[in-house]
Amino acid sequence: MIEIAKEPFDPADKLSIFQNGSSDDGAIVSFVGKVRGQAEHEAVTTLKLEHFPGMTERSIQEFMKTVFERWSINRVSIVHRVGDLSPGEPIVMVCVSAAHRRQAFEAADFLMDFLKTKAMFWKKEIRSGSEAWIEPRTEDYDDVKRWDKG
Repeated sequence: MIEIAKEPFDPADKLSIFQNGSSDDGAIVSFVGKVRGQAEHEAVTTLKLEHFPGMTERSIQEFMKTVFERWSINRVSIVHRVGDLSPGEPIVMVCVSAAHRRQAFEAADFLMDFLKTKAMFWKKEIRSGSEAWIEPRTEDYDDVKRWDKG
């Protein structure tokens, strides 16, 4: 499931719903990313997330196919916010279920690397003294490269 959310979401509620999905799930891994309150030594007041409706979901769906081909997982849920977010608010939540934990951990990690570097979202930080479009860091691209090794 892919959900692009314009309104805030409660990760505990999303996880509760996901956990009730299948008796074949021996492992459920979840990750929640939140808006940081500080960037480049300035306070962040707002994070603006934009996307291209339809295209963003299709790009994520195509990448999810890779996850199901590469790992023995049962289910995936991705919730990603768009719009104006405040520090501390959840931006993204990834949940993966599998029969065994390693598969779930690796698939969730892989998905987050994709969402961070390749998903069609545009982020702009509104800071106390400036505004800046946010690009993935070198470390984020390095994280993606490790999946090409096998």
